[in-house]
Amino acid sequence: MNIAAEKTSKVNIGFVVLLVGVFMAALDNGIISAALTTINSSFDVSATQGSWGITLYTLGLAVMTPIVGKLADRYGRKKLFLIEIAIFTIGSLGVALSPNFSLFLAARLFQSFGGGGIFIIASSHVLSTFTKEKQGSMLGLLGGMNGIASVVGPNIGSFLIDLTGNWHWLFLINVPIGIALVVFGIFSLHETKSYVMSKIDFLGISLLSFSILSIMFAVNNIGQGGSFTEDAAKWSVLGLLLLGIAVFAVLIYVEKRNERGDAIDPILPYSLLRKPTYAMTMVMGLLSGTFIGAIIFIPSFAQQILGISAAKSGYWMTPLALASGIGAGGGGYFVDKKGPLKTLIFAGLIGIIGFGGLGLFTETKLTFIIFSVIAGIGFGFVLGAPLTVLTSNAAGTQKGSAIGTLSVARQIGLTISPTIFAVFIQNGFSKIGDLIPQKLKEHGVNPADMPAGSMEQIQGGSYGDLQSKIDKIPSPDVRDAIHEAFQQAAHQAYEPIYITTAVMALLIIVITVLFSRQYKQDAADSERLEAEEQQLAASGQ
Repeated sequence: MNIAAEKTSKVNIGFVVLLVGVFMAALDNGIISAALTTINSSFDVSATQGSWGITLYTLGLAVMTPIVGKLADRYGRKKLFLIEIAIFTIGSLGVALSPNFSLFLAARLFQSFGGGGIFIIASSHVLSTFTKEKQGSMLGLLGGMNGIASVVGPNIGSFLIDLTGNWHWLFLINVPIGIALVVFGIFSLHETKSYVMSKIDFLGISLLSFSILSIMFAVNNIGQGGSFTEDAAKWSVLGLLLLGIAVFAVLIYVEKRNERGDAIDPILPYSLLRKPTYAMTMVMGLLSGTFIGAIIFIPSFAQQILGISAAKSGYWMTPLALASGIGAGGGGYFVDKKGPLKTLIFAGLIGIIGFGGLGLFTETKLTFIIFSVIAGIGFGFVLGAPLTVLTSNAAGTQKGSAIGTLSVARQIGLTISPTIFAVFIQNGFSKIGDLIPQKLKEHGVNPADMPAGSMEQIQGGSYGDLQSKIDKIPSPDVRDAIHEAFQQAAHQAYEPIYITTAVMALLIIVITVLFSRQYKQDAADSERLEAEEQQLAASGQ
């Protein structure tokens, strides 16, 4: 049997293995958020301490993603995929069986070392195994799995806790799935790798890891204290951010020197760093991360704007989640038929309509469903194939590390955007104190006639409790006035989130159009390089 026939015979089961692996790894960062309170109580730690269960996993993913992508290029994508699944499975078992919080955190970090490379290796494997006519569809499905898992993770976590009554099953369920993936992967995946130089870039790996850690720690420290501006000026944020940028500058110098020496396989090739199309694709990756950041606030949006109960607000993610899956598959098909550039422009237009509609025109449950479905389709289109294909075209033989860096850029966008969006919400609801007296006067009620302490009682507590307090007000005029003030404040809190996301979609369109000629040249160069590699492989047989 020749190589092509062998690939065809194994591709169906092998691709299912990749899909399930990607879904499992992406799910684990969101699924824990539903169990944080339960986990914190079981280990008797504070909410701030408990948040490290998410932070460490996120940091581990960000650091390991480009490193594993490079190792997969060098030693084989099948081999590294199976190793990553094994590490993730062992880490999941360690998390579930942790006797104390310190070991729980250590196991979460170890688990992230496995989860960090699964999506990247799966994408690289598709690019090196499937023909260009099928790559878009396959990458779209992988991206869809990755995005849907991130979106529905909290809901699945809540369901499993309600079903089992035990947070340990959130991680134990990964063990049989991981074992099955390793077994099926051994027999169904075809090994692929790239020809690389002899020496590993240990210094570059160290500098890249330290730079990512510094930047991610800086981002995670925002919102831990006072306001956004106060936190951003602290050395725990500004100092770490500047340190990360300085270390990255040193990395660029080191990689430039390595490329001249021709003796080391760089973790982040300088030729890529100075390539405008590669840099712009990383920017678009960061912008696409804000899409996920905006989607995180959908449940609270449904609760505050539409009056959905807190217990049911999570279910209102379902239309968007289903639409994103359809969008990811459709986006991949569109890439195969029309190319990544037209796909990104189309996706950006859909994103502008969907997210812009959520911010500006959503007043009823029906309009919410319509615009969330549109936003989900646009989100799915962007998430999967087009950016990965553009990155692969620009990367040449450095596909793994390049796609890994794209994933890190998206992760940074996902990490930064919720912090900024939380500031929007805080600023919006902070205006309710001024809006209530204004609305009371419009309804013919003198604010001075309000019972002593009633205003403080209404404004105290969380915004989720405020709606229930308003409903208990006996006077219809007062109740209607305060309800209108709350609704106006809620719109001012959430509108900037989705308008900002629509602007990010517009920026993706602008970048795509401005650099379209260079991207087309990358595609032509990639096809030529691929043909040369095939000729080289044929001559060596």
